[in-house]
Amino acid sequence: MCDQDLMDKLRKLLEIGSNVAIIVVAVVLGVYLIGRYFSPPSVPASGATAQAEAIKPGAKLPLVNVDWSGSDRNLLMVLSTACHFCSESMPFYKRLIEKNAAGKSVRMIAALPQDVPEATKYLADNNVTVDQVIKANPGEAMVRGTPTLLLVDKNGVVLDTWVGKLPPEKENEVLERAFSPVVMVGM
Repeated sequence: MCDQDLMDKLRKLLEIGSNVAIIVVAVVLGVYLIGRYFSPPSVPASGATAQAEAIKPGAKLPLVNVDWSGSDRNLLMVLSTACHFCSESMPFYKRLIEKNAAGKSVRMIAALPQDVPEATKYLADNNVTVDQVIKANPGEAMVRGTPTLLLVDKNGVVLDTWVGKLPPEKENEVLERAFSPVVMVGM
């Protein structure tokens, strides 16, 4: 009888230990996922700080692999193939491209963290044709996430920014600001 009581106690201890281990693993996994998906992106190794500060109108954009002087106005679309808000915004990006097609007054540039061939294919699959596709993480463009649109002048100075999937009134604001004959910083 004593051996049976000992076995029952051991089983009970093993069951309690297993339940505690499952709870600990669930908590650790939860903390990891919250940190991974709800914290701002960090600047890549080339950046000096651990976290991107949002760029503001009037600031010089630090992207070195873009020649801004090709146009008085450049629209930088910071996107990612893994961003569902980017995919949901594709109809608006097509409108931007169509609006620009007639006069080519704005140079359209897409910056994605994926390799250029993958990024180019993603844009082509969505019927979005831009003047240049570059590989750059959001932090390299000093933005916190995707999608982000930056209106940039020929000197690489940010004129305006729009973050996230835009509501119709903000889409109209982008169209107006990007294609207006007068360009002012941060209206």
